[in-house]
Amino acid sequence: MKKKANETNKKVEFSRPVEKHFYELDQTYGAGNFALYAIFIFLAFFGIMGLIWMIPFPQLDFLVKMNAHTFLNWGSFFIAIVIYCYLKLAPTLSYAVLFTIGIMSYFIVQLEYVERDGGPTVILVCSIIAIIGLLGLFLSSNKVKKGNASFLNLLTIGPIWMWSKVFDRLKWKY
Repeated sequence: MKKKANETNKKVEFSRPVEKHFYELDQTYGAGNFALYAIFIFLAFFGIMGLIWMIPFPQLDFLVKMNAHTFLNWGSFFIAIVIYCYLKLAPTLSYAVLFTIGIMSYFIVQLEYVERDGGPTVILVCSIIAIIGLLGLFLSSNKVKKGNASFLNLLTIGPIWMWSKVFDRLKWKY
């Protein structure tokens, strides 16, 4: 009887903070469909990044003189903050997320070209994608939620958590 009590009270030790986050996410959402999570996390992240990207950035004179005003927007700051936070948690996984963000950025620019040519606005497309991603992630995560990790934790740590699953499957260290 005492042996079972000791096993349940035993705390898990983590060598890095990212392992604690992954452990909580695994305990809470680990029974769910990872492919579905990956799709909805990708859609939510893409939609949110696209919406942030489209917030008008002030036209600063020194940027206009250097012809650099087209390369700096609020999305650049969002990407920098996200990658910095992920870099502090798991550097190798942050590079994988940066690669993913590069692909997303390409598609956001393509949406800007479509809008310029008379198509739907980027804000409309990204809003729809973000709503689909957030709603799908919320519904699919609530079906299996068993632990104490929050939905916000899934949204913020979710991208590198998904990449950690890919790295684990390929037996790469992160």
